[in-house]
Amino acid sequence: MKNIREECGIIAVYLKEEKEMGIIMYDGLMSIQHRGQDANGFVIYNKGNLERRVGLGLVSETTKEEDLKIVGNIGIGHTRYPTTGRCKIEDVQPVQYKNIALAHNGHVSNYIELRKELEEKGYEFRGTVDSEPFVYLIYEEMKKGKSIEEAVKILMEKTVGSYSVVAIINGKLVIFRDPHAIRPLVMGKRDGEYCFGSESVIFDVLGFEYSGQIFGGELLIIDNGRIEKKEIIKKEQKNCMFEYVYFSRPDSIINDLSVNDVRRELGKILAKEHPADADIVVPVPDTSRTAAMAFSESSGIPYDEGLIKNRYIGRTFIMMRQDKRREAVKRKLNPIKSVLEGKRIILIDDSIVRGTTMREIIKMVRKAGAKEVHLRITCPPIKHPCFYGVDMPTYEELIANNKEIEEIRKYLDVESLGYLSLDGLKKALGKNICTGCLNGEYFSEYVKGIAQKEKEKKGVFVGCSKC
Repeated sequence: MKNIREECGIIAVYLKEEKEMGIIMYDGLMSIQHRGQDANGFVIYNKGNLERRVGLGLVSETTKEEDLKIVGNIGIGHTRYPTTGRCKIEDVQPVQYKNIALAHNGHVSNYIELRKELEEKGYEFRGTVDSEPFVYLIYEEMKKGKSIEEAVKILMEKTVGSYSVVAIINGKLVIFRDPHAIRPLVMGKRDGEYCFGSESVIFDVLGFEYSGQIFGGELLIIDNGRIEKKEIIKKEQKNCMFEYVYFSRPDSIINDLSVNDVRRELGKILAKEHPADADIVVPVPDTSRTAAMAFSESSGIPYDEGLIKNRYIGRTFIMMRQDKRREAVKRKLNPIKSVLEGKRIILIDDSIVRGTTMREIIKMVRKAGAKEVHLRITCPPIKHPCFYGVDMPTYEELIANNKEIEEIRKYLDVESLGYLSLDGLKKALGKNICTGCLNGEYFSEYVKGIAQKEKEKKGVFVGCSKC
């Protein structure tokens, strides 16, 4: 419903001996299904062979019974969203080329340049996914006699953007993260076995213990039970704040912080920054629920569930037409009239993008009889597109880029509107976060150039079409 979405979820597992890795991949991918519902896949390594299975749709829809029985000791997997049009099978990860299989979460800003360079060397591209140039680039460098470490270093030096990567290279499990650590990547252990993924919830499902994050610019190689960790390139960490505000499951740990704890802190700070005289605090389900509870506790205003979500409707924010988005609000949310009628409501949500979906929600709440609506948002106004792996609209479409807060309040028809401050966000998350979509402070000259070009042209910009 947000018109913002993360692109992917990744998983990797290393076992001491061969087991039915297919069922492990299935369970792991199911735990991060929320990060990508349009396509999924996995690759399993066993005694020199790579078994690849990919499909369009949910994990439960595409996985066959025989896939669950595939045996191996290394597996990598991926769940995916496209950002424009329909997802094509050629873009479903993991990508495989000869003895390399690779999946990634993020967005390579200079994808076009990398692709052109590799095409000139004779590599043929089947799709438009960022993992494809990664595979070719690593293969090209290793063909020259470079080690995995040397090949990954060259990749990091040539690549602009975000990437958390899991790969199988010559029978070894290879894990690395971009130098700024934008997209999440965490690690779990269990008696000499290892698991990696976008969120720690994978470890809870598969029986691993959380053992920390992979830091920006780090490379891990696991071979014959031995794990080797190296720092390839060190730069300032710039974790994506939307992972905490919206994308990740509340029961996950990413970047060594509990998502649930961060959302509670966001709610507490928001209550202090933007108090309101009201009767009840109501969340827009589901991601704002934790923050709404904390807002209620801090303010002393009772919490109640005034909007019910239909869990059998897909993630409707992928709809491109605005009229379809409006219809989707009614299908996905329904108000509880007995809770809202005659009440002064503090409505909590995590973000406002275009504002059109929120406007429909406000209309719904008012139609149910709410006396007043005070809207509170757990992140600052989104004024700029993302170029690091989050699908966002254009400068033209972002309401906070075109209207002042008071104008937004009038457009949404609420008694008051309060966004969390940037200082409040940093207090909850720490200073090592990417704030490009909030204040336009992108941390690479290349991306600053892209942003300037987008400001100067009209039409729809998509943050990532290749993840």
